[in-house]
Amino acid sequence: MTPFALAAQDVTLTSRDGGVEISGTMLGFDGQFYRVDTIYGELTVDGSGVTCEGPGCPNLIDFVAEVDFSGASMMGEVLVPALLEGFALRNGLRVSREAVDSQNIDYFLRDGQTGKIVARFGFRITTTDEGFADLLADEADVVMALREIRPEERSRAREAGMGDLTDRNRSRVLALDAMVPIVAPGNPVKVISMPDLAAVFSGQITNWSDLGGPDAPIELHLPDAGSGLAQAAEDRLLRPAQLQLPEGVVRHRVSSALSRAVTTDVFAIGLASYAEVGNARMLTLTGPCGFSLEATRRTIKTEDYPLTSPMFLYMPARRLPKLARDFLGYMRGPAAQIVIRRVGFVDQSPEEIAINLQGDRFANAIASAGPEVTLDEIQRMVSTLRPMVRLTTSFRFETGSSRLDAQSRSNVEQLARAIEAGEYDARILSFVGFSDGEGPAPANLTIARRRAEAVRDAVLATAETVAPDRVTLRVEAYGEAMPMACDDSEWGRQVNRRVEVWLQ
Repeated sequence: MTPFALAAQDVTLTSRDGGVEISGTMLGFDGQFYRVDTIYGELTVDGSGVTCEGPGCPNLIDFVAEVDFSGASMMGEVLVPALLEGFALRNGLRVSREAVDSQNIDYFLRDGQTGKIVARFGFRITTTDEGFADLLADEADVVMALREIRPEERSRAREAGMGDLTDRNRSRVLALDAMVPIVAPGNPVKVISMPDLAAVFSGQITNWSDLGGPDAPIELHLPDAGSGLAQAAEDRLLRPAQLQLPEGVVRHRVSSALSRAVTTDVFAIGLASYAEVGNARMLTLTGPCGFSLEATRRTIKTEDYPLTSPMFLYMPARRLPKLARDFLGYMRGPAAQIVIRRVGFVDQSPEEIAINLQGDRFANAIASAGPEVTLDEIQRMVSTLRPMVRLTTSFRFETGSSRLDAQSRSNVEQLARAIEAGEYDARILSFVGFSDGEGPAPANLTIARRRAEAVRDAVLATAETVAPDRVTLRVEAYGEAMPMACDDSEWGRQVNRRVEVWLQ
């Protein structure tokens, strides 16, 4: 049921002096403004200046704010409801849950004193694909997505008058997850390279013996095809190598079912949500250069883990009820980050990492020193960074593009808000650029510095109200001096091309 079900009826809005009259189909009311489909197109009208007549007019005395979410089951069943309960508790409201059917759940918010219903938050538990379809059909207000919006979805939304869903106010990263390769605890294979993982999930490697395991066929497990997690796996894992999924992949509607299936089959491998690994065992990503990367809360937050998967909310260019807007604002705040952590996902609160906790990274730098990056350059980097701490806020660019990726665009917003709020007053923020090892080292150093400058400029442009004397922003660059992954694949090079933030 759409929050605007009352709206499929005609209304007439008349100005107080009777001079203006607007007739059409009621599309929605947010407690302040009417949204009406008229012969002139969709109009938004201030309710304080008009009277409403007709069967579609809302009850102004007992107004109930309504908003519908649709999309990824992992978000709709666990994450967003948990945040809604945290929001209600913080605002003196009580929450009750009502299952409408197998796919639809309503949460009612009631006044803590009177018990009066003040809001209904509806959740349609489906997939990312269906979430966007519901939005385009005007049957949802917010999409819960485990991948970025597709170009065709973005185009159709713009044509439907919903604005550009990639704009700052139309999309946001709510929390972070990751796609992790999992196996049964009894499987002897402990590590896998990204190229081998892609070869497994494209059907090029079909036997565990090719990965150092037993002579047995590999069974592949993935979420449903419409799931954002499965689509992100294809986008992030297979597409860079121009590979496709083979026939015979076992699909699962929810990630927890995938994990249970893999746990009980020693010859299975799956790509699951980091938050729903269960009793399965994650494989460590490695490469021929000897570097390895494990999925941890920290490596996901910094995007050092190459299969990080942001969790998105998309909203059209329309007014939501005030209580819904307050909830969306709450989800950006520190209280919401605590809830995100408690339900098993990775929050976006920046953390400080002392240099003595980064031994593996600096060991990589020393191991990579040579004619291109000399020991003197490594020593220059260490002497500069030693008195600082690294923030988990990092920035990476889309493959083959100068555009920041989705998580990094969210990080720009977050860091800019923190600077505006004075969290880094009297501190020094250094934007430190690194590159992959492809090409000459001097050129890579120049590219790394330009990327660091671009990130700094983006943060400054977003933090419009910050005074220049409150915080010092600097730019450093060390090119290919501290690789995170092997440069033998596009995945590794993507991880190595980054801008870090260091704080003093």
